Amino acid sequence: MSAATSEAARVVVVLGASSGIGRASALRFATRGDRLVLAARSRADLEAVAAECRSAGATEVTVAPLDVLDEAAVDEMVTTTRAAHGRIDVVVFSAGVMGYGTIEDVPAAVFERVVDTAVHGTAAVGRAVLPVFREQGGGTFIIVTSLLASIPLPELGAYITGKWGQLALARILQLETRSAPGVHVCTVSPGAVDTPIYRSAANFAGRIGNPPAPVATADHLAAAVVRCADRPRKNVSVGWTNGIITLGFRLLPAVFDRLAGPLTHRVALTSEAVGPTDGNVFDPDAAEELRSSSRSRDLVAARDR
Repeated sequence: MSAATSEAARVVVVLGASSGIGRASALRFATRGDRLVLAARSRADLEAVAAECRSAGATEVTVAPLDVLDEAAVDEMVTTTRAAHGRIDVVVFSAGVMGYGTIEDVPAAVFERVVDTAVHGTAAVGRAVLPVFREQGGGTFIIVTSLLASIPLPELGAYITGKWGQLALARILQLETRSAPGVHVCTVSPGAVDTPIYRSAANFAGRIGNPPAPVATADHLAAAVVRCADRPRKNVSVGWTNGIITLGFRLLPAVFDRLAGPLTHRVALTSEAVGPTDGNVFDPDAAEELRSSSRSRDLVAARDR
């Protein structure tokens, strides 16, 4: 058992734990012997991840089916967790939904839901957990943001708007907790990551989305999340191209603008056609056929070679 768990297992809440970076982070914490509370919208998916975490070595695993936009449910989950364990040590926010299409084409309800999940969902969790951290004298709130919180691209406007707002919120929370010793607000900012979000996204662009190379695994991001829980840092950028792309946007805006559209169509969208769909934006199970398609599995296998 690691030094982090030799004295007592941490109490770790992972929001967005049903897939992708959230699931991988939960499994990483499980190998440390931590006590886990897994939250997401789909109970069935959570139960499957919980079983994996128990097998991986978690001391205890509880599932909390909820939507991060349901502030009462978030508050209840935090209250119940603290009552059960006496404290909360780490909270990871990795919940998110995605939408492809121009601002003109994406329906207002879809746009708002994508943005709200990133911004209002993060705020709801922050309002619930930060007072607990202050009262108990410490705790770490890790927010998984994105390279797309720092650059704009066409046809990803809903997701990028949400991520820009989420990063601004995280920075404000960092300032507002400076006077609270032991309370940390951290961001982990990945580039492209191999997760189901691209295929389960709402799509009004006509073509299935795709993570552009270089593509990291979800477990690679999860390792960064766990390191941040062990040794909190304000921001962790994961992906060697992140700095280059951000610098190009800031220093060469005219060149960036000229290339953004063609590159988005070339590397961020596949040739696979898709009709207008809300994906899993409103219903976590609505895009199951996309998430589990043979093409998705083929893409994963190709990247793992």
